[in-house]
Amino acid sequence: MPEEHHHHHHSPVIATISKAFWVGIILNSAFVVVEFVAGFYYNSLALLSDAGHNLSDVASLSLSLLAFRLAKSKATERFTYGYHKSTILASLVNAVILFIAVGSIGWEAVQRFLHPVETQGGVIAIVAGIGIVINSVSAFFFFRNKDKDLNVKSAYLHLAVDAFVSAGVVMAGVLISYTRLKWIDPLISLVIMAVVIYSTWSLLTESLRLSLDAVPENIDTEKIKIQMLKTEGVKDIHHIHIWAISTTRNAMTAHLILKNDLTEKQIANLKSNLKHELEHLNIQHATLETESQNCHDEYCEQ
Repeated sequence: MPEEHHHHHHSPVIATISKAFWVGIILNSAFVVVEFVAGFYYNSLALLSDAGHNLSDVASLSLSLLAFRLAKSKATERFTYGYHKSTILASLVNAVILFIAVGSIGWEAVQRFLHPVETQGGVIAIVAGIGIVINSVSAFFFFRNKDKDLNVKSAYLHLAVDAFVSAGVVMAGVLISYTRLKWIDPLISLVIMAVVIYSTWSLLTESLRLSLDAVPENIDTEKIKIQMLKTEGVKDIHHIHIWAISTTRNAMTAHLILKNDLTEKQIANLKSNLKHELEHLNIQHATLETESQNCHDEYCEQ
């Protein structure tokens, strides 16, 4: 007796986050131009590598915004879940982009160690100081909703890490100004690379897991099973499958073994109550199939 659950709780993240993405995209795009120009003109790898990192953030913010727009699209005969999965794919692509950027930073830093060049520490410190302001303001817009969606969390983390990275570049600029040591510039680039890898690894692994339909990290399967077994009339539960439809919505299918004396109305009420409970456990779309206890004992299915 399968039945699908179509009661949607629209996340406020989906409805209000576009503004935050647009602010982040515009501010960071402008800063990327400033950093690239300053980096090329003053021959600073620290600025160029940070600009490359910020450019990847602009790309990731743009992809995330596109994914959110696609997620609002209605389901079709070919895409019965709509385009919700695009938010997960965007997170995965964003992580890959960052790792590619990291590789280029590391390669150029090694070359600078082998062939040191003179840089202007004062200019580096000033430009990076602007970066602290830009990234902090951008991250602020994502702070409130950072725990509600993987894309929003990745955007917040990238921007917050960028603010700390910019602070490191400011320190590098000051040190270069006072010491004139050429190796400080590529060293800071390697530090930036390490920070990016550390901050991005969890995003890569989680988005990859969700792409493979693994149970989301914020879902406790055992807790769900215990909660369902507490329901009057439910004898057992099996064939539980839980996966992410998007970065904000999760789906579940399960077979319920019910007492033999339940009426159709009681079964309908039981399933309705269960689905409401599942929503509080972060399952927004549930399909529950019911079996009688006798039928299960005889190894048959409905």
